[in-house]
Amino acid sequence: MTTSHPSAHRPLNRLAAPSEAIRGFTPNWFTACMGTGIVSLTLPRLPLPGTAAVGEGLWVLNMVLFAVFTLMSLARVVLYPTDSRATLHHPVQSMFLGAVPMGLATIINGFITFGVPHWGQAAATLARDLWVFDALLSAAVGLLVPYLMFTRQDHALGNMTAVWLLPVVASEVAAASAGLIAPHLNVAAAEALVYSGYVLFALSVPLALMIISILVLRLAQHKLPGADLGVSMFLPLGPLATGALALLQLGEAAPRVLAAQGLGEVAPVALGIGLVGGVMLWGFGAWWLALATLTTLRFLKTGLPFNLGWWGFTFPLGVFTAATFGLAGLTHMAFFTTFGHLLVVVLAALWLLVTARTAHGAWHGHLFQTPPLSKETGLPRG
Repeated sequence: MTTSHPSAHRPLNRLAAPSEAIRGFTPNWFTACMGTGIVSLTLPRLPLPGTAAVGEGLWVLNMVLFAVFTLMSLARVVLYPTDSRATLHHPVQSMFLGAVPMGLATIINGFITFGVPHWGQAAATLARDLWVFDALLSAAVGLLVPYLMFTRQDHALGNMTAVWLLPVVASEVAAASAGLIAPHLNVAAAEALVYSGYVLFALSVPLALMIISILVLRLAQHKLPGADLGVSMFLPLGPLATGALALLQLGEAAPRVLAAQGLGEVAPVALGIGLVGGVMLWGFGAWWLALATLTTLRFLKTGLPFNLGWWGFTFPLGVFTAATFGLAGLTHMAFFTTFGHLLVVVLAALWLLVTARTAHGAWHGHLFQTPPLSKETGLPRG
């Protein structure tokens, strides 16, 4: 992708040119919604006064961020259609389209966590309606982005990173949301969500495991990615943890639906699959968390430049934290509860760090990069 635009790769001066900020706005900004959203949902788990209120405040902030980012994305499509198409065909930036439905899913989940206590059934109904849109968007991104990978984009094994996971993981995030929302609906409505959730799980987790397998081969043959994409080593934790969370939440939501259909004898199977499958995916995720931590420490020794990819520290760790609490609730094991509390503290600290760096980079314009995007990373530095 080439362009003769004179300010290519030049950071904006404190947003002095809003039109250029819109032109340089790319889908990876929605990872900030993913990270902020998952922190808002896990903070209430801490047994400390005020954490639930802070979580609710972050949920409201996340809705504002998502609205602003959506408006900027739409403005970019209208004002700079050529640049928008270039992003769509970019081998890295197009992957971040999956961040849009995943960011929205954290808001939808917030209507259950924070909205239901305030507004009751109306919040659950709104969550269901928004979920339908989110599920369709997730499935569409999970199909169309790989299609572009296979037909329009230029990919090579040596350049592969874990960002390949982003478009396909959105469907399992929607699957986990289905399991969270279903218990708050009547049986007929819950039935549609539970079965759709398992289908969405199937659209995502097998593909994610395939991609992770290829990623392991790529890492063995070509070693770690460049420092600009070093944080991407945390991304495989996301589908593993979200897959565990989806199985746990769907497994708990399914028995009521199955009993209403006269299939009560199958209910223990759903719950058992949720527990056993959840534990196994959680265990795989724990291994990958340890690996990602080691590689990040290695990158820190040589330099880990800040970019929007640092939000990859938050959402994968956040869903792993949520899955940990899911296992704690089902097994009643103190280990999972204690470990979950520790993870929330680490997650909150990372969110504060990344948020501060993002605000600094946005204010000084470093995170709004005009085309052409880097073909290797697609990630402007800040």
